[in-house]
Formats: sequence, structure tokens, C-alpha cells
Amino acid sequence: MPRRCKQRNCRRLDGNRNFKPSGIPARELEKTVLNLDEFEALRLCDYDGLSQIEAGEAMGVSRGTIQRLLISGRKKVVDVLLHSKELILISGEDVQ
Repeated sequence: MPRRCKQRNCRRLDGNRNFKPSGIPARELEKTVLNLDEFEALRLCDYDGLSQIEAGEAMGVSRGTIQRLLISGRKKVVDVLLHSKELILISGEDVQ
């Protein structure tokens, strides 16, 4: 039985957000879900310019966890852009 996920400190969103290519109805697009913790790791490291260690301290997780979140989040974002998919960012209440 795996361990429970450690509580991660993330910003709160006021609901789910979605981003899609213009001109294509959402019902025709594949959907990719970006979890709030993946988004927060991307924001801290790529947008705010923090190191993985600093981002880990801000989120209350290890550097290794930040690295895994960055790899997963970046892969999802690039996949969405390359393959014209809809990106859905789910708020903290919907994350397990």
C-alpha cells in the first residue's frame, strides 16, 4: 500500500480553468488535465525563477517531488500545444 500524498502548499484558484485553441469547439478536442500542484511547480520554477530547492520549501515538499511535478507538467503543456488539445487546470478542491 503506497504512502499518502504529503500536503502541498499551492495557491487557491476560484474554480477550474480551461485553455483551448481558438476556432475549434471544445467537444472536438482531447482534454489534458494539469493538476494544481504541477501548475504551482511550473509557476515557482519557470515563471518566478526559483530553484527546485526553493520551490520545494515553498510548497512543503522535497526537491525530488518538485522535479517530478515539473517533468509531468512540462510534458502535459508541450503535448497540449503540439497536438491542439484542451488544457484543464483543476482547482485544489478537486485534487486528491
